[in-house]
Amino acid sequence: MLDVSIGTTRRARRGMLREWRLQALSVFSLAVAFVCLGAALLVVTNLQALEDRWARAGRASVYLNDTASQADVAALRQALAKVPRVTAARYVSSGDARAEFGASEIGDRGELAALPAEAFPASIELEIDPEMTDAELADLAAKVKALPGVDDVETYRAWTARLARLVRGGVAAAALLALVVFGSVLAVVGSTIRLALQRRRAEVEILKLVGATDRFVKGPFLLEGGAQGAVGAAAAVALLGVIFAVVRGRLDAELAALVGVEPSFLPWPFACAMIGAGALLGVAAAALGLRKLVAV
Repeated sequence: MLDVSIGTTRRARRGMLREWRLQALSVFSLAVAFVCLGAALLVVTNLQALEDRWARAGRASVYLNDTASQADVAALRQALAKVPRVTAARYVSSGDARAEFGASEIGDRGELAALPAEAFPASIELEIDPEMTDAELADLAAKVKALPGVDDVETYRAWTARLARLVRGGVAAAALLALVVFGSVLAVVGSTIRLALQRRRAEVEILKLVGATDRFVKGPFLLEGGAQGAVGAAAAVALLGVIFAVVRGRLDAELAALVGVEPSFLPWPFACAMIGAGALLGVAAAALGLRKLVAV
């Protein structure tokens, strides 16, 4: 059995080296298809991380109106700090809000720093226990909004819900794209294997005449198909890594700080799964391509 496997591997390697141009074209086509799928998975993965981060952000902003006095603000802050599952309450004046925006890279250009302090509403920033449910947070926001001196309350849960819908849409798009990629792999590898078989028709006929079994004849072609799928997927992962490194190097650090999540590459289980799926699809495509040309 070992000798047969070694022989099959050698014949597959010899065939791939003999027709390296055809193999390279197939790998390139597969890499392009897997790059599209990998890019979609990369976007969905980072959106999912952003959704998880915002869902656990545990913060709310209580915006104050202009009629609130300093005594009212201090009393409100102390009362909010004593609310169960509110871990901290920090007052941010209009001037402090402008200073925080002015310290950003955008503010260095002067657009925000030139605005008057009144353009930035004063607020009390609450840190919320992540274990607080949406219903509890909504109830707290409704009660706080009814208090004197409070203009509005922002819990950011609406943004999280919108992001969750965006993630679900991305997952659906990635699933649809995966079907397209799988079809492309079957078509490209199947066509490549059929063409390779036609070019090696004389070799196959000689093997059949000397009593070679169908499994013996098809073995090298199946290995070639698996190798094409695996190499194409691996090349796509490597290319995605390069593109990701370039984009991340140009990403504004202020943007990452604003959203609260650093962009990350595909988790290694995803990358390994792509390569494994490429190999399995390559073998399946080769088997389908050989079905009508080599009798089962």
